[in-house]
Amino acid sequence: MNETLRTLTERRSIRSFSDKQVPREDIEKIIKAGLYAPTGRNTRDTLFLVVTNKELRDRLSKMNASVMGSDKDPFYNAGTVIVVFADRNRTTTVEDGSCAMANLMNAAFSLGIDSCWIHRAREVFESDSGREIARSFGIPDEYIGIGNCILGYRDCALPEPPERIQPVIFAD
Repeated sequence: MNETLRTLTERRSIRSFSDKQVPREDIEKIIKAGLYAPTGRNTRDTLFLVVTNKELRDRLSKMNASVMGSDKDPFYNAGTVIVVFADRNRTTTVEDGSCAMANLMNAAFSLGIDSCWIHRAREVFESDSGREIARSFGIPDEYIGIGNCILGYRDCALPEPPERIQPVIFAD
């Protein structure tokens, strides 16, 4: 099987991470893959906030948990969080950000780094404190959170793939 297909079929969402931090040069490679994700009308206006600062990471974790009414770490101890933003005024806002998220996760796996898509970025960054954080990094108000891509190294076994039962229909 070629490497691309192997990555696409073997990558899993991981929910238990070690304390080992992802090297910056690998994060930069992962971000580059996100930048090359397709966008509607080739607008290429998806933004990435890369959080490796533990204090900010922990603050975002608490904000995210609060949206769920929980006090557990929704980032599962991962040391890196890439928040994906997209322009709310585009007709393909969610699609553009989703393609970027997929590229981030697949690129990470190809480098031996684990990931998981964590929701609630929209709710976190629509809050007053979330907008304040976004603005402090120069993220325009018209950009909304699409998802949080957590990155790290698993401290568990790679989960077995679930059986794929969705039908495929060919209209030959």
